[in-house]
Amino acid sequence: MVAGLKSTPLRAAHELLGARLIDFAGWAMPVQYANGILAEAAHVRREAGLFDLCHMGEIWVTGPQAEAFLQGMLTNDLTRLPVGRAQYTLLLNPAGGILDDLVVYRLAGGFLLVVNAATRAKDLAWLEEHRPAGVTVEDRSQATGLIALQGPAAEAILARLAQPSPASLPFYGAQEARIAGRQVLVSRTGYTGEDGFELFVAWEETPAVWEALLAEGGVQPAGLGARDLLRLEMGYPLYGADIHEGTSPLEAGLGWVVKPDKGPFVGREAFLQQKEAGPERRRVTFTQESGPVPRAGYPLIDEAGQVVGQVTSGGFSPHVEAPIGMGYVQAALARAGQALAVEARGRRLGIRLARGALVLARTKGTTPGGST
Repeated sequence: MVAGLKSTPLRAAHELLGARLIDFAGWAMPVQYANGILAEAAHVRREAGLFDLCHMGEIWVTGPQAEAFLQGMLTNDLTRLPVGRAQYTLLLNPAGGILDDLVVYRLAGGFLLVVNAATRAKDLAWLEEHRPAGVTVEDRSQATGLIALQGPAAEAILARLAQPSPASLPFYGAQEARIAGRQVLVSRTGYTGEDGFELFVAWEETPAVWEALLAEGGVQPAGLGARDLLRLEMGYPLYGADIHEGTSPLEAGLGWVVKPDKGPFVGREAFLQQKEAGPERRRVTFTQESGPVPRAGYPLIDEAGQVVGQVTSGGFSPHVEAPIGMGYVQAALARAGQALAVEARGRRLGIRLARGALVLARTKGTTPGGST
């Protein structure tokens, strides 16, 4: 049921396309269209898929002390970030747990934080609680539409539509452009392992940009189901499923975006303590030999029949041609090639562990899961 849920500016467009809408973080979002999840995921890897991400949160942080404030709140080092570039980073609590994973942009007018839909209100309250004088924190989520064009054809498509062309935009770069007569902030990050772009546009102008992109040859709409499968193939964690406040960056394999040498930030001491002791568990990806798709909560079993971990995400990959999953296991077992089993409905199904992507990435640099 989607009655009473918040709607993105593209809801009418999704309904016309025959999308199946579901409740995602309080939003009516398309999980799939007529072709189905597997076909949509395959099309993104082959040509280009168009995703509605208007449910994501956009928080602006501005003022003379904005950089110093965010240096004390986020784990990555903002001093390495020039204007027009972005970073993948984390927001931690004092115990070192992950409050959110997000992308921060340094733009001419300040810092733009793109946060998860389910954590937007929590993130905003956390930032406001710690905000010093000289810093403004503004939630512009309801004024900002967000579309993602992902796939190997994305660059050529935007080169035809955007002025100026984003073809020379570096990975994790951002620039202003015009598409379909609308002003758009174009970035190049992605959550699929393919080359691709994110388009930030005024909320009410989002449908015009969506229709212009969808009219291009090779572009098909893709829903949350395809997005989830594509990120799982790449070993990218999903907040609320694979990482949460009870997960540390080291457990999650995200220690590479934590820069303790930059100076104090919330969660730094807890991070350093765990780094010295070593985490007891680690996040892994895996392929499954056969059987039903692994589901969150299924136990992971070693050769002696002992429970050594748990599944957090699972799906069937048309590219691996097998069930795949993500989860946590005892740190000593978290190595590529390790054989374990997943217990599903009374059956034990063999799996083989990995530590990152399960398919070849085609992005232009380091990606959010720590993979190449």
